[in-house]
Amino acid sequence: YCPGGPDSDFEYSTQSYTGYEPTSMRAIRARYDPYVQVRSRVEQLRSLGHNVDKVEFILMGGTFLSLDTGYRDYFVRNLHDALSGHTSYSVQEAVKYSEQSNVKCIGLTIETRPDYCHRPHLSSMLEYGCTRLEIGVQSVYEDIARDTNRGHSVQAVCDCFHLAKDAGFKVVAHMMPDLPNMGMERDIESFKEFFENPAFRPDGLKIYPTLVIRGTGLYELWKTKRYRNYAPVDLIDLIARVLALVPPWMRVYRIQRDIPMPLVSSGVEVGNLRELALARVRELGLKC
Repeated sequence: YCPGGPDSDFEYSTQSYTGYEPTSMRAIRARYDPYVQVRSRVEQLRSLGHNVDKVEFILMGGTFLSLDTGYRDYFVRNLHDALSGHTSYSVQEAVKYSEQSNVKCIGLTIETRPDYCHRPHLSSMLEYGCTRLEIGVQSVYEDIARDTNRGHSVQAVCDCFHLAKDAGFKVVAHMMPDLPNMGMERDIESFKEFFENPAFRPDGLKIYPTLVIRGTGLYELWKTKRYRNYAPVDLIDLIARVLALVPPWMRVYRIQRDIPMPLVSSGVEVGNLRELALARVRELGLKC
């Protein structure tokens, strides 16, 4: 159901990305070299007049914790070395010098999956200096997790949330309304469950309405008319109703993916979905 990856129509992208997002394009231009990515981005921001004394890293795309330990250490080490200018030989050394750098790393977020969020994975992320996790959940229903080939159970989501919070991480969840076999009311109920059930209740949320992109199984369902997205006005209503349910202690980091519209065969048709949903919240007399 996700685009990207080496065997996809978007062969130069990481899993779940097309390679045409601004962040992905910068990574490809740097040949995915972590040191070059950081140095070039910091210099770019400085040239635009920004005071770059603090940065936050977000490791996006694929499942970082599924990669070889040596590569992971190399990647994180070079992130920190790019800030300090020092050439380190271990993650611990890189973090030590990064702490003394003029440009401080004030946070490291790693995207992962529930099945790559066990105790050994959490220990590794703590060593990297990770402060926040982004975990793909998409749905709280077992049948939807199975039908969309998530590769893990809903119980695995609950378990990883519990472990991650106990380890001191902030947890940001990715949720995906408008999946096949859902429907408007079931989507609303899924978010109610997500916000109210103590087994879930993340610290933050990213809402990614389902997009149909070529090269995915969902594209084939859409092409044969076995799947249809919500109408634009219905999607705005849904997001508005979800925003009205969000607890005051939960931060909504993003609504909709940063995928160029020409690559989207069906789904979100506007680039300002959050703005339109908030306007709809006010029209309905609700609060967010």
